[in-house]
Amino acid sequence: MQALLLEDDAVLSSEIALFLESRSIKTDKAEDGEKFLDIFSKKPYDVFLLDINVPKINGLDICRTIRESNLETPIIIISAYDGIEEKKEAFLRAADDYLVKPFLLEELLLRINSQMRRLTPKTEEKEKIVVEDLIIYPEDSKVFRSGEEINLTVKEFQLLVLLARANGRTLSKQYISDEVWKNQFQSTNNAIEVYINFLRKKIDKNFKTKLIHTRPGFGYYLSPL
Repeated sequence: MQALLLEDDAVLSSEIALFLESRSIKTDKAEDGEKFLDIFSKKPYDVFLLDINVPKINGLDICRTIRESNLETPIIIISAYDGIEEKKEAFLRAADDYLVKPFLLEELLLRINSQMRRLTPKTEEKEKIVVEDLIIYPEDSKVFRSGEEINLTVKEFQLLVLLARANGRTLSKQYISDEVWKNQFQSTNNAIEVYINFLRKKIDKNFKTKLIHTRPGFGYYLSPL
């Protein structure tokens, strides 16, 4: 699981990150709203933790920006503001939970886990990722485009799922390398380009709408636009 934390108190930020990472939740940190949005744009996360009163762009505006990106990723506000108006505004901007400072780190973990359970598909339902006419079943390692099954190798499938789960955001070559290849061999960038081309031939070649795109200098993304 990966979390992105917006908190301008360096001591508290480090305490939260160290605690969550000790519970297997990798945590990236931002001390102001602009840095948060920069990190947010580069890779997907499982949960966002937002303080309200931070420099440059406040947490409530960040919350609105996340929801305008059509992401349903859980957002937990962590703030010293205990008034009903602040809480009301947070929930109006589609925050999922509100935790008042000071709080116990164990309580934060409980709230994160609660949000994860809410998003976890029921056991009888298999995960399905849909992008336009592309349907991916991660558990079965099956891919369909316009109803036609497409055969992929293990690495091709892993790369496609990673792109699909990013919800249209651009993933850097470094991030793709870390997640798919685990940096196990040299010339990873060239290998990524090769596998992207493999995917394009199988996923896009015979279809009018192209889904796999390159953002020069940044990386790759999956989107019908």
